[in-house]
Parts: sequence; structure tokens; C-alpha cells
Amino acid sequence: MSRSSHTCKPGSTREVLYVALPMVASCGCHTVMTFTDRLFLSKLGPEQMNAAMGGGLSSFVMMTFFIGLTGYSTALVAQYLGAGRKERCARATFQALLIGAAAYPVILLCRPFAYWLFDVSGIAPEQLAPQRVYFDILVYACVIGLLRNGVSCFFSGVGRTRIVMFSAVTAMVVNIAANYVLIFGKFGAPALGIRGAALGTVLGDVCGLAVLACAYFARGNRTEFQVLQSLAFDREAMGKLLRFGYPAGIEFFLNLLAFAGMITVFHSHSLATASAVTIVFNWDMVSFVPLIGMEIGVTSLVGRYMGAGQPDIAHRSTMSALRVGWVYSSVILVLFVFFPERLVDVFRPDGELGVYAQARPLAVKMLRMASLYVMIEAVLVVFAGALRGAGDTFWTMCTSVAAHWIMLPILILMLRVFGCSVVSSWSLLIVSFLLFSGVFWLRYRGGRWRTLNVLTPVPSPSHVAETSGAPPE
Repeated sequence: MSRSSHTCKPGSTREVLYVALPMVASCGCHTVMTFTDRLFLSKLGPEQMNAAMGGGLSSFVMMTFFIGLTGYSTALVAQYLGAGRKERCARATFQALLIGAAAYPVILLCRPFAYWLFDVSGIAPEQLAPQRVYFDILVYACVIGLLRNGVSCFFSGVGRTRIVMFSAVTAMVVNIAANYVLIFGKFGAPALGIRGAALGTVLGDVCGLAVLACAYFARGNRTEFQVLQSLAFDREAMGKLLRFGYPAGIEFFLNLLAFAGMITVFHSHSLATASAVTIVFNWDMVSFVPLIGMEIGVTSLVGRYMGAGQPDIAHRSTMSALRVGWVYSSVILVLFVFFPERLVDVFRPDGELGVYAQARPLAVKMLRMASLYVMIEAVLVVFAGALRGAGDTFWTMCTSVAAHWIMLPILILMLRVFGCSVVSSWSLLIVSFLLFSGVFWLRYRGGRWRTLNVLTPVPSPSHVAETSGAPPE
């Protein structure tokens, strides 16, 4: 199925780059969108920037179980492709879309619970009011993101990641332009502040979904994967998606819930701490989120080669991805160690500097300390992606969730019970992260993932040649 011009040695760095780089770019676009939201709002004041982080993260947490669940369709589509059962790829995708549509009313029913958490968290009133506004707009539009994720997983699974990248670039450009106009009131539009930031995000998501939908229902794709025939409930595909996807969904939800809890603990400490932590995690997002694209690429390639009965090539793909991840992380390491002051000053507000002046020294110190784990992030995401692609989702879920829910009470005890400094609490979180990353490496090294078989029957050797190398665009 690959064109000669796109043929790569199976498992090589070139193949990993071919499949994963568009996903890295796609995740990078999401990072730029979120980063720009907070950057623009920081010019209005730290409280607005903090509110965008708190409200945006809370709305995303409510989607995470369903995004994680349907996200396993990437591996399922890849394994169907690797097994030579192309007509099943779109079937798996439509089941993911059904789940996304059914999730929307469930998410809306949970909205009052998020309001209650806002009220009891102890967040400063100056941040709480705009945080509710931002949260409401995003949560009412969450179905767009759920559907976009489902279609995106199809193209990731079949290796046509450039389409996903084009969708992400479109969403990013629309979002940044809309934010500039709506937040600050440019070109005759009213200045909507944080409300404009949320509306710009929704508009970008709509355009990104439109790009994916056009590609999915294009004539060539419809014919190759029998897309129109797939628009029906399929018990086999739905069963596999639920069976192997629910651990990823639970993991994603519980991890993000714990992370949101940690952010809330920091935010409730003081406005200065909230601003410092928001700045640090904005830059941490730049280092981490693009690696998620690498994880998706690894999941796709490992799933494809495991479906084709070739665990050795799946291992080669994993090692190639790890090398690429380390190259990227080394650049971030240099920035965090040598230029933290300049990175922090990007968020300097245009007006009064009271809160920012208090937050700046803390943010600089925390950002420099974050350089200790940036290289380990690549280890974590690559091995987690490989384990998921092979079907080792339950262990991955348990370990990842345990890591996050151990770190949350540690932070609560240190900041609220023992009265430790923010820097000391941050140091212990970094140590915990390093230890749990080592656990993922040990699990992968153990090799149990090589024996897993998600699909039955095992594919015949004739299917291997069909799926070797990179797929066409």
C-alpha cells in the first residue's frame, strides 16, 4: 500500500518521523492555541491568565474519559490495517464517533459538580468569576472536540497523519486570529476578554473538524475503507474498543483529574503562586504536549506491526521514537536551564505588575528545576505509547493513575498540612515523576507486551508486505 517514494525501512527513524512528525506538529498546534490564549489574557492581568488555565483544564477533564476511550481506536484501526482488514478500519472509527455523541449529555450533567469544586477550592474571587465564564463556553461546545478526536484517530491509525496536521494547523490559525480580534476588540469587534478567548477556541475546533470530515468523506477514502458502509453499529468493533479502550479512558480521566487537583492546590495557595505555576506549566506544555504526538505515532506503528505479527519491528520503531524524543527534549532542556528569565517575562502584563512581580522569582526557579525531568518525559511517553499499541493498556492505566494519585496527596500534605514552601513541594513532585518513569521502562524491558494478541485470527505473512513502510497520503 505504500508508494515507492514513501517507502521506509520498517521501524526506522525515517518511518517514525514520517508517521509521528505530523502528529507532533498537530499537538504542537494545540500547544500554540492554548499558549496563545493564556499569553493574550496575561496582558489583561494574571487573574485572567490563571482563569483560562483553571477553566480550560476543568472542561477538558470532563472529556478525558471519553477521549481516552475512543482514542484507542488509533491502535485498533492500526491493527486492522496491519492484519489486512481495511474494511474494518472505518467500522472502528464510527463506533468511536457513536461513543463521542453519547458522551455529550453525560458531560453536561456533570457541569454542576465542576461548579461545586470551584466554590470549595479556595480560589481567589478575582480568578473564580472569569474561570466560570471560560469553563461554561468550552464545556457546552465539547461535543465538537469529541467528534474531532474520533475522526483524527482514524487518520492516525492508518498513518495519514498529515491530514491530522493540516486540521490542527487550520484550527490554530483560526483560533489565534479569532482570539486577537475577540479578546482585544480589534477591527470593530467588541472586546470580550476571556469570553472571546473561549469563543476563539471553539471556532478553531469547528474549522479543524470540518477539515477532517472533508478528508474522511472524500471519494478516495470512502472507496478504500468503505466509509459509507461503516455507518452502523458494529458489535465486534464496539466490543474491542470498549474492552481495550476503557483502561486508557479511565487512565486519562483520573490522571487529568489528579493534575487538575494539583493545579487547584497551587492556585489556592496565593495569587502569586497561581501565576507562577500557570507560567511554568505553560512552558512545560511546550515541552510535553508535542511528545504526545510522538506517543500517538508509536502507538500507531506498534499496533500495526503487532497486528502483522512482527514484534521485533515494533521494538525497533519504539527505539527510533525514543531517539527522536530525546533530540527534541534536549532543546527544551537548554531553554529551561539557560533562559528561564526570558521565558517567564513573555507573560509580563501590560498594566500593574504587583502580582507578577511576586510570581516572577518563583516561576524562574521552578522552570529551571523542571529541566531535571524534560529528558525523562520522552521515556515516559514513548514506552507508554508502545505498551498501549501492543494492547498492554490495563497495566499502563494502573501504573499511570497510581503515579498521579500518589503525587496529589503528597502536594496537599506538603503545602497545606506541613506548610512547606512551594519550591520544596515542586522538588518532591519532580522526584516522584522521575521514579515512575523508570517503572514504565522496566515494564517495557520485561517484554510481556510481545506476547499480546488483540486481533484474531493472527494475520498471514502475505499481509506483512502490504503494510510495511509508510502509507500514502
